Amino acid sequence: MSSDFTRQMLEQLLLPHFSKSDVQERIHAYAHPYRELIAYYRCAMMHVETKFNILDEELSLEYDRNPIESIKTRLKSLESIVDKAIRKQVPLTVESIEQNLNDVAGVRVICSHPSDIYTLADAFLKQDDITLIEKKDYIANPKPNGYRSLHLIVETPIFLHDKKKMMKVEVQFRTISMDWWASLEHKIRYKKDVEITPEIAQELYDCAEMSAELDKRMETIQSTVSDDKDTLKNPT
Repeated sequence: MSSDFTRQMLEQLLLPHFSKSDVQERIHAYAHPYRELIAYYRCAMMHVETKFNILDEELSLEYDRNPIESIKTRLKSLESIVDKAIRKQVPLTVESIEQNLNDVAGVRVICSHPSDIYTLADAFLKQDDITLIEKKDYIANPKPNGYRSLHLIVETPIFLHDKKKMMKVEVQFRTISMDWWASLEHKIRYKKDVEITPEIAQELYDCAEMSAELDKRMETIQSTVSDDKDTLKNPT
């Protein structure tokens, strides 16, 4: 449902009771706090993304490679925020959304190897304007379906023209293979009119295990190549 469609629906409901100018004024007054909140989340998301771009640049100098393959950002739509608030049975106020929903703004960091994930996460959390709210390590403890990722909920300040405001951002860390598996698994599992049988669920889980094994083998190769390179630079 688009914001234009929502506005048209509200106008149709209110026009019998108020003048058109009154209706437009009331809709603007109602929607403005929510549009403002979305803008704040967008700023927080950009702030976190910039931090990882800087870390990637710095660590590339130290390790002679970029630990980050790509960074993806996601901002929930107002409709999705409303749906989740209703599911969680929390009030639909701006204050309630900020307090009860942790994943309105999301940043996904795709890394080369599992060790890169922990290096980046540790460096990120050491920054003095990042406060850890929640951590879930689905790499060390995968979900029953095979899903792997490191999830952080953090709080960080954004600096506006007249104030500082603390905002929450969800950060997900995955390797390329973790992200590939999670994306395809989601498309398969939530495809319309498709039943996920126990056999298909087992196949998806087996693919997740193979993906994790590939991560280990590729990291071993990377480590070997790096050791050989260091030996060539510093022969004994």
